[in-house]
Amino acid sequence: MKIIAMIPARYSASRFPGKLMKDLGGKPVILRTYEAALHTKLFDDVYIVTDSDIIFKTIKKAGGKAIMSKKEHECGSDRIAEAVEDIEADIVINVQGDEPFIDAISLSKLIDVFKKDTKKEIDLASLKVLITNKEDIENPNNVKVITDVDNLAIYFSRSVIPYHRDKDINVKYYKHKGVYAFRKQALIDFYNTPMTPLEAAEKIEAIRYQEIGKKIKMVETEVEAVGIDTPEDLEKAIQFLKQ
Repeated sequence: MKIIAMIPARYSASRFPGKLMKDLGGKPVILRTYEAALHTKLFDDVYIVTDSDIIFKTIKKAGGKAIMSKKEHECGSDRIAEAVEDIEADIVINVQGDEPFIDAISLSKLIDVFKKDTKKEIDLASLKVLITNKEDIENPNNVKVITDVDNLAIYFSRSVIPYHRDKDINVKYYKHKGVYAFRKQALIDFYNTPMTPLEAAEKIEAIRYQEIGKKIKMVETEVEAVGIDTPEDLEKAIQFLKQ
C-alpha cells in the first residue's frame, strides 16, 4: 500500500495573507511543514501542491517535491485531486500547510484505519476532537460532526449538532479537524462531481463525499494542532519552536 502526503498551499489567505511564507525560526512556515511531514517517516512521498510561484520555488530550492495547480480551486480536496491524478498511490493524506508541528500519532491512526480495512469499505478517514466549551460548540467556524456506533460520520455542520433537547442525557460534542486520509479513487470521484446542495449550504467539503455515498471513518484525537491563522498565531508558533 503506497501512502503519500499532499500539502495544499495557497499563498492568499483572507485573515493572514502570505502566512505560509512567513519566517518561523529561520525557515518559511510551509517549508517547516514539509520537513515535518518528511520526518514522520509515515509516507512514501511528500508533495506540496500550490498556486504560488514563490512557494513552488522555495520548496524546489530546498530539494523538495512541489506541484503547481493548473486550475483555481475552492477547496483542498480539489487541489489535491488534480495533483494526484497521475501519481501512483493508494492512500493520500491531506496535511495542513499552516500546521508545522505535525501530530504524527494522529496521522498514524488515520493510516491504521486503511490497514485494518481489509474489505476496502472505508473511503476516507478524518479526525475529531472533543469540545466542551459552550462558545466553541456554538461557534459556526467550528465544524461539528456526529457519528454512528462504528464512528462512521453521519453528518457535519456549522450548527450545534446534536441538539440537546433532553438535558438529562449526557451529550458529547466533537469538532471536525480538517485532516483527511483518502483512498485515491474517493478523491477522484469527489473531483469529478460538482458541488452538492448541502455542501454549498454549509460550505463544508466533507459533505460532498457523504452526498455521493462515501464512507468516512472518524478517529478521535486529543491533540489540538498549533495552526497559524493570524499574526498572533505565528508569534505563538515562534515561541513554541523555541521550547
